[in-house]
Amino acid sequence: MGSAPSPSEASAFSQLHPAIQRWIWDQKWGELRPTQAQAVAPILGGSRDVIISAATASGKTEAAFLPMLSALANEPATSPGIEILYLSPLKALINDQFDRLSALAGAVDVAVHRWHGDVAGGSKTEVLTKPTGLLLITPESLEALFVRRGSRISTLFGALRYVVVDELHSFIGTERGAQLQSLLHRVELAIRRQVPRIALSATLGDMDSAAEHLRPGAGASVLHLVDDEGGQALKLQLRGYLSTEPDLATTQGGAEDDQVAIARDIFQTLRGSDNLIFANSRRNVEIYADLLTNMCEHQRLPNEFFPHHGSLSKELREFVEARLKDHSQPANAVCTSTLEMGIDIGDVRSIAQIGAPPAVASMRQRLGRSGRRGDAAVLRVFISEDEVSATTPPPDALRAELVQSVAMVNLLLQRWYEPSNPADLHLSTLIQQLLSVIAQHGGVLAADAYSALCGSGPFNLVSPGQFAELLRNLGSIEVLQQSTDGTLIHGPVGERIVNHFSFYAAFKTIEEWRLVSDGHTLGTLPIDFPLSPGLFLIFAGRRWRVTAVDAQHKVVDLVPAPGGRPPVFVGTGAPVDNHVRQEMLRVYRSAEIPAYLDATAAHLLTEARQNFARFRLYERRLLAESEDTYMFLWAGDRIVNTVISILAATELKATRDGLAISVAEVTPVELSAQLMALLVGERPDPIELAATVANKAIEKYDDFVPVSLQNVSYAARNLDVPGAWQALAQVVDSTITPGG
Repeated sequence: MGSAPSPSEASAFSQLHPAIQRWIWDQKWGELRPTQAQAVAPILGGSRDVIISAATASGKTEAAFLPMLSALANEPATSPGIEILYLSPLKALINDQFDRLSALAGAVDVAVHRWHGDVAGGSKTEVLTKPTGLLLITPESLEALFVRRGSRISTLFGALRYVVVDELHSFIGTERGAQLQSLLHRVELAIRRQVPRIALSATLGDMDSAAEHLRPGAGASVLHLVDDEGGQALKLQLRGYLSTEPDLATTQGGAEDDQVAIARDIFQTLRGSDNLIFANSRRNVEIYADLLTNMCEHQRLPNEFFPHHGSLSKELREFVEARLKDHSQPANAVCTSTLEMGIDIGDVRSIAQIGAPPAVASMRQRLGRSGRRGDAAVLRVFISEDEVSATTPPPDALRAELVQSVAMVNLLLQRWYEPSNPADLHLSTLIQQLLSVIAQHGGVLAADAYSALCGSGPFNLVSPGQFAELLRNLGSIEVLQQSTDGTLIHGPVGERIVNHFSFYAAFKTIEEWRLVSDGHTLGTLPIDFPLSPGLFLIFAGRRWRVTAVDAQHKVVDLVPAPGGRPPVFVGTGAPVDNHVRQEMLRVYRSAEIPAYLDATAAHLLTEARQNFARFRLYERRLLAESEDTYMFLWAGDRIVNTVISILAATELKATRDGLAISVAEVTPVELSAQLMALLVGERPDPIELAATVANKAIEKYDDFVPVSLQNVSYAARNLDVPGAWQALAQVVDSTITPGG
């Protein structure tokens, strides 16, 4: 083990199987890391759910698998079946872990299998005929096993000893996370016993809520093992840019002047080393990859900048990942969140973030990709703000993106991350799981379905009455039918849904064009994006001209071209948490200039504070603008959306305008009086408030949910009436007592 391991580390090492000990010796490890040592006893015990939270590349995977594989070696299985079930959010991460774990598991003769859409049929057949060892799989592929091999589930997992959930944070609060909770619960129902769940993550805020997600209804029993990251050093800079009105005659491939300036600085700073450049959106990835590639060509240098996002083909993404691993030549990936999670790309020198990050947790996850092997993590943030004039509306004069970035850095340093919403009913995913249970068993009684999915399952917020109402609606639209003995079976609509390949995903999938050049698939674009012969396009970091469009087969042929424009991709930004907006208000009120701001960013922050003071927003929250009024809540998006819905119910014309709510045709005095009158009455019922929202069908199967339950679901997911009431009270207080 090397020199001077601590007594606890030596004790932990001694508990591992001798073959695992030899493997550790062969890796020339000096010692077990603290979390690895702490994990040995509880995981070897085989009866405890455990969360291991530690920085990227800190050895979380080994912390879980060293004791699990030791347990398998100490007590070999006496019957066939998968012994460790590993769930990953990404196929690419499964491929990485397959290579990584094969050597470790091979030390104790444990087979490693992977199963996802890109794995050959022969490998899957081997798992089905001789299930054993470790299975790496995505939630969607596990769903497919339930649907297609429902009668085999109890045999496949009869010998199951452990379940591993990697990148736990990526599942929390999502439809995919609810699907995974249901699938794990159904595995345990099939084998009639609980199996220890081991979760891995680099970014968890509230450990108690994470534990409750891992084991719904019994989160208090989950053991938390947290690595404090050893005080990892952070090098940080935020660079500011001023955007002017774009000159259409001089824009480059759809890029504006500030984007060109940012690309130029990235080129000068990062060229010659390996880095990740997060550009937040696929459109921005294409813009910056194009700009940076052209800069390489202009200086007659080999290209070092490559795009990476979910619409690109697997081959193109894997090429970029391989370039990052190959340290013989520099590579910079311009990416979205596709490289945020733990795909092994080797060491990168730094992280660049263009624009405010989607969330504090996302920033932490991205930052964890650099600073490995004891080096400092390096983060460069690039923020552009528009010019401000005397006629600029107040919300646009506050430099919101810059201030939000500063607030997020502050919260990052405090190790605060966004919590999930535990009230979400996830009715869309409940419908999917109900259809899957019927496919698994060939039919199910309503009472048994409720017991499995809601009563003892993860959808426990759904009442028996709500479940019955959902079933009646599904029957009325032929998603379900009920036989004479009361068994629920698929209706004609349900059959079509379950038999379509898109069923296995809990999230929406959209129809797409396939973009092809010289016989090679480059990636896909949404089908509603207009494509016609002669159109110029920027995609995969290169410029193309459309030569043909095959509408029947949804194929578009491209040839290289000198010009192009980046496509517009569908998608929405993440909602901003209430705590982030409160921290932004603190930043506005502070006089401190963070040391990590460059001169332009410091000037922009000073100007934002001057405008904040000029509008007297330090003492008031209502501001007149012509015949309208701006209302500043300094609250998160759920509260802001709730307030807009409340005001709309009073026939006030309220719309979102940056950091403010714009209320039309009312003065601050008039609005304050109406708010005071509103607050002395009863708080609105959130379900009745949700009924006033026009489009509530957001998730994949929301259209199958009756309107009454859509209202309940929307209220739980998107509205915060107590928070809105408190925010409106603060607005009124500020008008009564300025400075409050």
